Amino acid sequence: MTAALLAGLLAGYGIAVPVGAVGTYLVSLTARTSLRTGVCAALGVATADGLYALAAVLGGSALAGALRPALGPLRWVCVLVLAALAARGAATAVRQYRGRRPAARPGATPPSPARAYLALLGITLLNPTTVLYFAALVLGSQGGAAAGAAERAVFVTAAFAASASWQVLLAGGGALLGRALTGHRGRLATALVASAVMTALALRMALSPS
Repeated sequence: MTAALLAGLLAGYGIAVPVGAVGTYLVSLTARTSLRTGVCAALGVATADGLYALAAVLGGSALAGALRPALGPLRWVCVLVLAALAARGAATAVRQYRGRRPAARPGATPPSPARAYLALLGITLLNPTTVLYFAALVLGSQGGAAAGAAERAVFVTAAFAASASWQVLLAGGGALLGRALTGHRGRLATALVASAVMTALALRMALSPS
């Protein structure tokens, strides 16, 4: 149970920590509207992460049973996927930092809390990196043994809680924290931290017994 909790927390923070266009919009939205609107938007992002974690756990269990003879090679494929995601995230952050690309600018009309939740939920659900990340993580870490319902529930809940805590932190930080994290150096730092987390997960997966 503890292992599922830690794995879920690591997975949630690994996908949530990079401050990209969504994180930048979340911070600026809170600064322009209210903490309530920002928290609702943050929960929209976390809900999408939780849904993808649930889909990965359920789908990963089914695929693990069907592909049990190939789980050895598949584990290494998943390790490579996570490593590639980490490398891509770090490379993109460094390239954007060197190019000083401006953050995406939000729309002119601030949405209501309900609309902010739905908008951020939809935007995050359209991100293919999220589902690829969770699918690779769950498939690679099961090692052929399907996790019980309790462990899967703990993993999904922990992933949602980790994502929600980071997104709410961004929303609650306001303009001061927003400028620190969504500036060029802040975006670079958070992306590199997330890449390090993904790399650690890949190494743990590679070194764990089959």
